[in-house]
Amino acid sequence: MHMGTLGKIAVEEPRGRGRPRDGDCRERILRAGLELLEESSFADITTDSIAERAGASKATIYRWWPNKASVLIEALREAVAQELPFPDTGDLRQDIRLQLRNFIKLLTGRRGRIFKAFIAAAQSDPEVAQTFEAVWRHPRRASAKVALERHRGRALREDIDLDVVMDALYGPVYYRLLVGRGALSERYADSISDIVLDGIVNRGYEFTPEAK
Repeated sequence: MHMGTLGKIAVEEPRGRGRPRDGDCRERILRAGLELLEESSFADITTDSIAERAGASKATIYRWWPNKASVLIEALREAVAQELPFPDTGDLRQDIRLQLRNFIKLLTGRRGRIFKAFIAAAQSDPEVAQTFEAVWRHPRRASAKVALERHRGRALREDIDLDVVMDALYGPVYYRLLVGRGALSERYADSISDIVLDGIVNRGYEFTPEAK
């Protein structure tokens, strides 16, 4: 959203409550959402509590997001994008290993509880499911695709279907997450990477020694 639009929205905030008229309202709302996620449960957070924490009005929140789920999932996505960016080491094996290790690091770290709460809510709430698909899965998958595309024609086979590759990489992790059986570990990430790589690399391609 352009700064001019942000400025217009900021001006429309009620003046009587002394809110600063600046262009970082969206960032404040996302930061407030992330803080609340780390303090409380997804079910207990309301749009009112996000607005109060951010020093914004509910009307302002609804100008950018259709529901609380979209605010909270975007807040988590932005934090993850900054803390765990998709790797670009120049080596396909290393990039894939690091991607999976980073994902498992998220699931087993302090924000894993938040991610699992979104997955659980999506099973019974169509609105959360649609929001998770649009705000988390689609953007993150698009970024992963760009990262893999860099290797096409070199280590990666030209004819490979990247959507199938990502299903093969992330599907086993989601399975263990959902059924609650089996450890999510770096060793598991590396095992998945090795199995998938056997089917997608160009024949005769030599990885760097560090990546083997």
